[in-house]
Amino acid sequence: MFVHPLKIAWNAKPMVLVSMVLISGFSLGTSGCRPEATGPNPSASSKSGRYAIRGEVLDVVPDRSRLIVKHEAIPGYMPAMTMEFVVSPGDLANARKGQRITAEMVSSPDGDFLLERIWPADPVAVATVESGARSIVEETGVRGRNAYREVGEAAPDFALYRQDGEVVTAGRYRGKQVMVNFIFSRCPVATMCPAAVARFQQVQQKARELGVLNLELVSITLDPTFDTPGVLREYAKARMIDTSNYSFLTGPEKAIKALLAQFGVLAEFSGDLLNHTLATVLIDETGKIAWRADGSTWSAEEFVSRMKR
Repeated sequence: MFVHPLKIAWNAKPMVLVSMVLISGFSLGTSGCRPEATGPNPSASSKSGRYAIRGEVLDVVPDRSRLIVKHEAIPGYMPAMTMEFVVSPGDLANARKGQRITAEMVSSPDGDFLLERIWPADPVAVATVESGARSIVEETGVRGRNAYREVGEAAPDFALYRQDGEVVTAGRYRGKQVMVNFIFSRCPVATMCPAAVARFQQVQQKARELGVLNLELVSITLDPTFDTPGVLREYAKARMIDTSNYSFLTGPEKAIKALLAQFGVLAEFSGDLLNHTLATVLIDETGKIAWRADGSTWSAEEFVSRMKR
């Protein structure tokens, strides 16, 4: 099996091409890697120097990479107040005045306060994502041993956050031909996630050349604790990815685990090692899984040739 080391804090009518990371004991070859730097421990506690906060963005200051946030009281640390926070380029790009957010606050050595792991906290968006998570988790439980969807079955629904913080549901892609895979933003091994993303870019270009105009590409993170919308936005920008029809999705761990189960993805950790295999699945315009290829040797041409123009 593929052995992918990664230290992770796991705390109807489209034609859909799903290139997924299958995590289990499938014997399709082996590989291994160590993750890139993961940053501080994600636990938001006083012991780690990280504090969970909830608040409203009052202003965005692009030239100083800062947000002005009015946040609620942090029990045992500070009362409710309005503060200036340094944020990452991805989080800065996603921020807007009046936006409700949750985040982790951490102080820097130079005295600045930073916000990390920023998530949208708009009540409607949160309710949509949570409802979607409950639905797919319940459905997965009901399906039990039959959670894995065979060729001929419909693809599962979902509700997740896109790299710009927008909520995306499976219904958004109705009438589209969609490619989906599962990747890690921190995966440094060229033959693994970076290769999967690069192949999607090849498909994106090839599809345009051959007149496939209703294609959408979707990469869903396997590391939802670390891969917030802002992180995924930076990931796409760093790789100069055309996001006009390529989205990166993240969301509740329970929802992603359920998606993995329904797509036949079985996660198994051994210390810092994440064991997984690769598979590519084609779902036709009726929403049914029509074709599946195991391994990682598929080409852009073979999948684009199966898409309707």
